[in-house]
Amino acid sequence: MHKSVLLNECLEYLALKETSVIVDATLGFAGHSFKILEKIPKGFLYAFDQDQQAILASQKKLESCFSNFEIIHNNFCFLKEELQKRGLSQVDGILFDLGVSSPQLDEAERGFSFHKDAPLDMRMDISQTLSAYEVVNEYSYEQLVSIFYKYGEEKYAPSIARKIVSVRETQKIKTTLELAELIKESVPLKYRREKHPARKVFQAIRIEVNKELDVFEKALRDSLELLALHGRICVITFHSLEDKICKEIFNEVSKVDESLKKLPIIPKEYLPRFQVIANIKPSDFEIQENNRARSARLRVIERIG
Repeated sequence: MHKSVLLNECLEYLALKETSVIVDATLGFAGHSFKILEKIPKGFLYAFDQDQQAILASQKKLESCFSNFEIIHNNFCFLKEELQKRGLSQVDGILFDLGVSSPQLDEAERGFSFHKDAPLDMRMDISQTLSAYEVVNEYSYEQLVSIFYKYGEEKYAPSIARKIVSVRETQKIKTTLELAELIKESVPLKYRREKHPARKVFQAIRIEVNKELDVFEKALRDSLELLALHGRICVITFHSLEDKICKEIFNEVSKVDESLKKLPIIPKEYLPRFQVIANIKPSDFEIQENNRARSARLRVIERIG
């Protein structure tokens, strides 16, 4: 069962009005979208997803109660272009929930989980060609080390990459559990006891397959341009790499340039157009209720000028 993380906080910080036009950049299984639609009876919701299964399930769920929404089958990297096609240049709120949805993790055949045996896949959009199989079996040793360090912050990246390259010389690595076992064999015993040693590498491969960080940075910058005055963006991140991108972009657009700070009066055109509103983590109660919330963080920004 998928539980939306930080749901009440998102509804509060989006500052929804009856007539709000809102974008849910990460529809998933419509947990946030459903609750948003309850609060905008005279408004409209545009929801993005590239996962056909999620779209079919969400369409059914939302149609049972609402008609003021449209689901757009595309990566949120094309958020600005898709909204422009629909004649929209401004919206009142945008939500990004960057977690992999529970059903994707729970369905073994999607290949996201290192606990269940499945073909190496990890594609959010199953129509794309690059999958985890190609990354694991075709990337060079140097490329593997680079993505394990960069996207997984994995300190044993070289020994894990070496093991993968050595094994695939005689046979292809085809399944999630095969890969998880190789990772386990590549790290010290003590490290295995701390947390599952495959966690960071699987995260790194998933980010590489779906180009998640590049896509998120573009979408977030485009979203800032689309925001109406007093509109807000809520971003829920689940690991430090996404959170760092979000934090840096929010700081960049909400701070006065250092060189202007000493002026007695800062000219209006140089004042920041955005203000950071919140940076919060889930409550202890929510983490107890939903273990997947433990690494989540919500950042909120508002257009003020």
